[in-house]
Amino acid sequence: MVSKWIIKAAVQKTISYLPYAQRVNYFFQKHVTGGVHLTDDHFRLKLQHARDHHQYLHTHGGNKPDLTILELGTGWYPVVPLLFFLTSSGEVISVDIQKWMTRRTQHITLLKFKEWRERGLLDELVPYFHEQRWEQLMGVIQNPSAYDPDQFNKMIGLKSLIQDARHMNIGSESVDFICSNNTFEHIPGEILHEILDEFNRVIKPGGVMSHFIDMSDHFAHFDSRITIYNFLKYSKKTWAFIDNSIQPQNRMRFRDYKEMYLASGLPVSEEIIREGDPLALKRVRVHSEFSDYTEKELAISHATIISRMPR
Repeated sequence: MVSKWIIKAAVQKTISYLPYAQRVNYFFQKHVTGGVHLTDDHFRLKLQHARDHHQYLHTHGGNKPDLTILELGTGWYPVVPLLFFLTSSGEVISVDIQKWMTRRTQHITLLKFKEWRERGLLDELVPYFHEQRWEQLMGVIQNPSAYDPDQFNKMIGLKSLIQDARHMNIGSESVDFICSNNTFEHIPGEILHEILDEFNRVIKPGGVMSHFIDMSDHFAHFDSRITIYNFLKYSKKTWAFIDNSIQPQNRMRFRDYKEMYLASGLPVSEEIIREGDPLALKRVRVHSEFSDYTEKELAISHATIISRMPR
């Protein structure tokens, strides 16, 4: 029997060659794999990341008003921009190579916020609310047809830039805080290096960055029969054949990211790592191309890198 992850990999590889590949993939994930639904688990994770970014910003950068915040890869659901709006943290610039957000996904996100507050779950995760802004959002729910996506973004202080993050239309030393979730691992290493160089250009002296990276094999999220280290079995050449442009995985380990930060002149002020599952790693015949890494380095599955820029 063919493994589920192999079928998904083959389908995504095929889709990547089609016109409007991202739209076709959205349909595939929505109706087949369920990967784009804003489930309770998905929403909790996104909200926890948003809360953590908010905390890191104020811990490392101080409690300042009217900040300029840059999020790399907001995706379909604007959870992070909405939290910064509700906490009056500042305006958010979202940079992505592809436009994902729609009126529908904006409305779904708002409904999830409302549902969770009514269930008493939101107050456990969000530090505080600006109640007047909350009422603004509830007004959108009551009359969603009055807002198109651009009007909604303007209301919450979100500016969406669809462009290459290596060459952003943003002034030098103009951004107070830069963050991302589950984004770095999908960017080829040579491109990510250039993006980090661009971050170094746009961030202010004394600015803060916070990036959450998922270094597990994402196919394992879909197929429980493989481990989160499954993709380490393959050579670079073989993985290039398996990988796709729809949801690429660079397979970089935490050590690689830290070395890339050093090369771009970015400090690592704090690192929060998950050690991973060494027993699961032992069940995988890791390819010799990863022989330079220790087992501990290979096992790290997730990490957050926080940078406080010098003044």
